[in-house]
Amino acid sequence: MDIFREPKVSRRAVIVGGASSAAVTALVPASAQDAKPSTLAASVPEMLKVSFTVNGKVRELELDTRTTLLDALREHIQLTGTKKGCDQGQCGACTVIVDGRRINSCLTLAVMHEGDKITTIEGLGAVGDLHPMQAAFLKHDGYQCGYCTPGQICSAVGMLAELKAGVPSHVTADPAVGPKFSNAETRERMSGNICRCGAYSNIQEAIAEVAGVRS
Repeated sequence: MDIFREPKVSRRAVIVGGASSAAVTALVPASAQDAKPSTLAASVPEMLKVSFTVNGKVRELELDTRTTLLDALREHIQLTGTKKGCDQGQCGACTVIVDGRRINSCLTLAVMHEGDKITTIEGLGAVGDLHPMQAAFLKHDGYQCGYCTPGQICSAVGMLAELKAGVPSHVTADPAVGPKFSNAETRERMSGNICRCGAYSNIQEAIAEVAGVRS
């Protein structure tokens, strides 16, 4: 017997075999066919209550513990000024200010911010009463298409707060002395906010004006 010879299987035999398999499957109870691995039980949402202050107003929500702060702001509080861009913390469109510190809201869970004070672009200023950074962006055409602008403005406000507090960056010449406003500091600290329109020079001019470097 040549064990390397391919077996001869007719087309009829293949069809009969397939029909037999289908018949066996049909006999298996539906509950058994639909059964899912026990490991999927963890996908059931775990809800948790959280309370934080957003733009000066206390917000109390009951959220899936997996909900990001970005989704809580956009989908549950309807503050859509904060944008969802890459959703991976690389574009900066979702930047908000939490307890005076700028963060990427897509990279943090909402339930981690119990009691925190959160400021979004809607809380910085309003029509007729713009925040100085918003006004400067308008003056220097830093808005352009506008999609990244909320994150850019929140990040710029947070950046100047960092400088005022003496927080050094990678380009600070002497961390012991503290950072001073410069184009290099601006570029480094704003590097996490991407602008597809390429309005970086306009944005830098707007930030410099608010910082009091130029008018």
